[in-house]
Amino acid sequence: MHGRVSARIVETEAYLGTRDRAAHAWRGPTPRTQVLFGPPGHAYVYLIYGMYECLNFAVEPEGSAGCVLIRALEPVGGLETMRKRRGAVPDEQLANGPGKLTIAMGITRAQNGADVTRGPLNVCAADGDFDTGVSPRIGIRHNADWPLRFFIAGNRFVGRAPNRAASS
Repeated sequence: MHGRVSARIVETEAYLGTRDRAAHAWRGPTPRTQVLFGPPGHAYVYLIYGMYECLNFAVEPEGSAGCVLIRALEPVGGLETMRKRRGAVPDEQLANGPGKLTIAMGITRAQNGADVTRGPLNVCAADGDFDTGVSPRIGIRHNADWPLRFFIAGNRFVGRAPNRAASS
């Protein structure tokens, strides 16, 4: 199902490459993780649980891995297309999780390696003022207590209530 969609990123998690046992890049480059060791500004899209794609952005200089997992989005444009892709769920649940947002946005592993600074999968700078909440990451075993989850505090589209969250 095709259609132009847009959304505001409201929740992310950072993964610190070879310094972070929770990161896919922890053991170094592999065919799967090669995009993380490439230039910043490229999508890393992978399958989890054999059924959901997740979207990350490579953010470190070429040769050094590090990425940001996109955890939740606030739908802005193309809501009808998102609703068709996700089914009968409240708007707050269209893209409030990593697997949900890739379905709503039509993102697949075909976009793995895509330059997100230009082209059909495009990320723009944030606008507006907001308070940033910080908490430990969600759903991981290693380094789970590291405060590397960031979200727009009070935003109703954030996926899960923050654990031990602090605002900054």
